[in-house]
Amino acid sequence: MTAAQPGPYAAPIVYAPPEQDRITAFVTRLVDRTPRWVGPVASLGGILGAVAYTLAVHPTSLWASTHPTCLMRVLTGFDCPGCGGTRSAWYLIHGDLAAAARHHAIFVFAVPFMAYMYVVWMLNTLFGLRLPQLRLSTRSIMLLMAAWGVFSVVRNLPWEPFTFLYV
Repeated sequence: MTAAQPGPYAAPIVYAPPEQDRITAFVTRLVDRTPRWVGPVASLGGILGAVAYTLAVHPTSLWASTHPTCLMRVLTGFDCPGCGGTRSAWYLIHGDLAAAARHHAIFVFAVPFMAYMYVVWMLNTLFGLRLPQLRLSTRSIMLLMAAWGVFSVVRNLPWEPFTFLYV
């Protein structure tokens, strides 16, 4: 028997986690003591903040250009993959599905899935329910990203019928 091969009666190798530094220990204690409802409520606060910003800015008006704009659009003149998202959200909030899709079709497609995923996560976390969570395969995520990429290129083409998508 060589030194590289332990014998049949050798003690098993036991993993010992490394000692935590003060910051890691503090964060671990904080996470362990945080109530379950904090995550869903904080996420809802972020969602409501985004909706409030969208309603306050009114991105479809002429004066909306005084607010921060897309750096890619300023530098290149092209719409970036996210351009039109805020306007699309504004139209969705007001129930105009056609105008929302015109400004950002991929966003309009994704909103029902994101809403379902949030509601199920919130209900499962807060009430201990076991509702079926939406599971996205790697393939479906790659298809969505490819569609988003194609949409981003097509909306910048200067010929009919693609100019309809230019926002």
